[in-house]
Amino acid sequence: MKEAIAHKYLDAAIEAAKEAGEAIRKIYEDPASDFEIEKKADNSPLTVADRRANDIIQAILRERMPYPVLSEEGAHVDYATRRTWDTLWIVDPLDGTKEFIKRNGEFTVNIALVQNTIPVLGVIYIPTSRELYFAAEGVGAYKGPKRLPLKQERDTFVVVASRSHLNAETEAYIDELKKTHTRVEVARGGSSIKICLVAEGAADVYPRFAPTMEWDTAAGHAIARMAGREIYQADTGEPLRYNKENLLNPWFVVK
Repeated sequence: MKEAIAHKYLDAAIEAAKEAGEAIRKIYEDPASDFEIEKKADNSPLTVADRRANDIIQAILRERMPYPVLSEEGAHVDYATRRTWDTLWIVDPLDGTKEFIKRNGEFTVNIALVQNTIPVLGVIYIPTSRELYFAAEGVGAYKGPKRLPLKQERDTFVVVASRSHLNAETEAYIDELKKTHTRVEVARGGSSIKICLVAEGAADVYPRFAPTMEWDTAAGHAIARMAGREIYQADTGEPLRYNKENLLNPWFVVK
């Protein structure tokens, strides 16, 4: 059943991600744009690009698909209703809004299909480079035409860490890795690109000991799973689960 769903809806998810990503890129590359930055209730930024991307994705998924959409920028439905959704889309129309505002290019469009708390399909599009990662059960994980993980030749153990959220807990984790690996390299990045780096084999591990939401990880989780990786809860070692009552993720490690 999961494979049938993934096959059926992958093309539409890719189309939605690309269309949203191109809309974001046009706003990003407009030298006259001030991005119309607002502050949400949690004090995180919201731009015209977030809103535009959300409208595009919602239109494609809601008009063509039978499943509800849980989007960072959409209306959040009470858990009493959500708990009845065994299959749903989880979307971040612009993951890395802070990086978008900083104009460093490290932001993505994230679209995932989740069935019974497990991501079975994921699409991540990087507007600035037009790179596409996608995965689905029964299809595998890909970066463009290349199946993941990619063949990597290196003699260092690579840890990828958040560009905006490197804290004491993460530094302690990295220090522990240095005790068991001769050469440890730390790569910094923004948005869900960090999960993709582990999925493709460019990095070995991504510890995240800071707050994230389900829409930050669901698409990357699907890609990691289909590439033979996993996202583990830091405290229990169990994989992350989705459409929980509390949409906040626990601390996790991608490896």
